[in-house]
Amino acid sequence: MLEPDDVRILRALQIDPRIGFATVGKVLGLSELTIARRYRRMSRAGAIRVVGVVDPGALGQSQWMVRLRCRPGSVTAIAEALAQRDDVSWVTLTAAGSEVTCAVRSRSSEERDDLLGRRLPRAAAVLDLQASVQLRQFVAGRGHYWAALDGVLTGEQEAALGSTGASPFVELPVVRNQAAPLTAQDDALIGALAADGRASLVELAAATGLTPGRVSRRMRALLADGVVYLDVEIAPPALGLRARANLHLRVHPARLKEAGRALARMPEVVFAAALSGPDNLHAVVNCRDLDALFEFTTERVGVLPGVERLEVSPTLRQVKQVGTRVDNERLRGQAG
Repeated sequence: MLEPDDVRILRALQIDPRIGFATVGKVLGLSELTIARRYRRMSRAGAIRVVGVVDPGALGQSQWMVRLRCRPGSVTAIAEALAQRDDVSWVTLTAAGSEVTCAVRSRSSEERDDLLGRRLPRAAAVLDLQASVQLRQFVAGRGHYWAALDGVLTGEQEAALGSTGASPFVELPVVRNQAAPLTAQDDALIGALAADGRASLVELAAATGLTPGRVSRRMRALLADGVVYLDVEIAPPALGLRARANLHLRVHPARLKEAGRALARMPEVVFAAALSGPDNLHAVVNCRDLDALFEFTTERVGVLPGVERLEVSPTLRQVKQVGTRVDNERLRGQAG
């Protein structure tokens, strides 16, 4: 469990993932050394990670949600194999360990078709595959836990840290105008940010072969174009949230936007997107416990206008969270 000062630091990082610890310390009334020490401790404990994530929509590529029903005894191996792929995220075991749910975020149509059209359908352990393309994201990326941490800092503190008072995530079409092709140096920079979104300019320059000045300009361009975003990943149990679930909703098409935007405003929802197929709205939620999950789904989600069907699929095990592997509810990676 994170301590109150840890959560305040976490909120500051959500406002600006690369903000200097001296600035955070000045605003929070703590020393720079204290901020750095607490951040390193949270990172080593697997409670948080700051990572750079590619948005394939900015490269003209679609994103897919996939549900796999597997043979008994094979689901863990399939989940682990999927988690090894850079283009697969949000790998979860659900349905008492017989189903894998994952997000496919391939950077090319060839990579996507190879996975969805050939590899998975031919796997002997896969009994059934349902793949739905994402049509609109209502909340994702740095929107994670944004509403859940409202009130942790005062308005004056948030403004001093650079907050505009609004979530940095803006609802966007999943596929947008295609950005310029990425270069080998871009790939190296993205890889370094994926390992540590707070890596210094000197470290990023060493990883790319560019000067610190050039790597700074290129990183700003990738962020401004939406090709990359910096995400503050959180292990939900560190915030006392121990019940995670996928929600599969069937919503009347005329009310789909309304329902998706309503979900995006709920603190429990960390991801919500409209999908193709009969279950046309998908959400990932975190609650304090199963009783809170029951109250949330029955009293707040089930009553949304247009909801015709709701399937609650509790997570048995989280294998991967965006670009981060998860072991025993701890984020694996960045040492701080």
